[in-house]
Amino acid sequence: MEENRTSLLEREAEYREKCPGCKMDRLKQEQAGVPYKLLSFIWIVSLCTALQISSLFPFVYFMIRDFHIAKREEDIGFYAGFVGSSFMVGRALTSLFWGVVADRYGRKPVILIGTFSVVVFNTLFGLSTNFWMALSMRFFLGCFNSQLGTIRAYASEVCREEYRALALSVVSTSRGIGLIIGPAIGGFFAQPVEKYPNLFVESSIFGRFPYFLPCLIISVYAVGSLVACKWLPETLHKHAEKANERADLHDISEHSSNDSGQKDNIVELEDKQIHKSNLLKNWPLMSTIIVYCVFSLQEMAYSEMFSFWAVSDKKYGGLSFSSQDVGEVLAISGFGLLLFQLLLYPPVERRLGPLMVTRLSAVISIPLLSCFPYIAMLSGVVLHLVINCAAILRNSLSVSLVTGLFILLNNAVPQSQRGAANAISITAMSVFKAFGPAGGGALFSWAQERQVASFLPGDQMVFFALNVVQFIGLLLTFKPFLAELYQGE
Repeated sequence: MEENRTSLLEREAEYREKCPGCKMDRLKQEQAGVPYKLLSFIWIVSLCTALQISSLFPFVYFMIRDFHIAKREEDIGFYAGFVGSSFMVGRALTSLFWGVVADRYGRKPVILIGTFSVVVFNTLFGLSTNFWMALSMRFFLGCFNSQLGTIRAYASEVCREEYRALALSVVSTSRGIGLIIGPAIGGFFAQPVEKYPNLFVESSIFGRFPYFLPCLIISVYAVGSLVACKWLPETLHKHAEKANERADLHDISEHSSNDSGQKDNIVELEDKQIHKSNLLKNWPLMSTIIVYCVFSLQEMAYSEMFSFWAVSDKKYGGLSFSSQDVGEVLAISGFGLLLFQLLLYPPVERRLGPLMVTRLSAVISIPLLSCFPYIAMLSGVVLHLVINCAAILRNSLSVSLVTGLFILLNNAVPQSQRGAANAISITAMSVFKAFGPAGGGALFSWAQERQVASFLPGDQMVFFALNVVQFIGLLLTFKPFLAELYQGE
């Protein structure tokens, strides 16, 4: 086996200097440490993809109200849910296409296109003058910003095997922080004329378009991310057809120890080739994607309903927070999440493994979410202290859960198929997430109308439904559903 690998590398020597994938492989061999510079650029770009996903949640309630499309106050959440879902619908329709493009033409072009789309469509969303314009801009943003799967594949390829968990943790951390800081930006900077009358006047563009400023801030950051993309090297092998064979062989050599037998390497190579023949028949991959979709549905529904719940009136079981109060909570939880993911998650994952981390995160989240309706009974400093602690813990558990699934997903396929594999996961996840805001908005509106019900009144029904989805996802992480995932390990 070693002789075959050596001869294969020698036959491909003429392609090495022109192939970005080969250059990256050589760089990983020469630099044994953590590629902090590359990971920092990945973090910047990945954050850009996440900021605009949920930045609208703190103010979409007020935006729909100002569009005067809802006849009753209780119906605002229903229409707001469709605006939130339109992004996921667009991403579901195009993720597989962008994944194929990433595997054929490279990771970097897809990342550049997705980042540029944020600059254009996110800006236009902030300038929306009616419900249908807002809906369509979010849809187009989802269609062109389908790069999360590509970034995950890219992150797993720029590091040596021993640092792959850290690289994927960087992606999930920036994504998690983006899903928190995005709403914080929306909460602090929406309706700036009302919040900061000394800085903004009614006659300015921010007075005529009260939800433009947070979108503009994220678009400016996207421009900076485009500049950062300059330093992202390509990782895809671009030479003869045997390049994919070599890439798969390189993946195997990373997983195999120096004293592994020839038979083990051959068996693993055959397994890789079987998986490569048809991703839909790769059960470790498909089972992980299904579990990921269930948890993604719950995560998206929670992200939207938390903001709705926080800004709704106390008489409906909410916190009566302003959009700025919501922004403060999300910003604080984002800082706590950053510390947790960078300092605690990697050693915990090494000790327990990604699957066990996913299970524990799901288990702890269930009783935590059950406590949220009772937090609304608090007030003053105690309320702010408790809700901040609960938000930090909830978001840390959610991102830890997703990070574990990222690792399992990327370990299930060879390098030449990671773009397509991640694209399939993003497509399926986007379909599920599209139901999150729409279903969550409808559920929230219905819950507000049953404040005096005998069974799970008001917002208790909202968090009960979230826990049901979480419990289903937890069950799917056990045998026999994921039984094949660790058979070769």
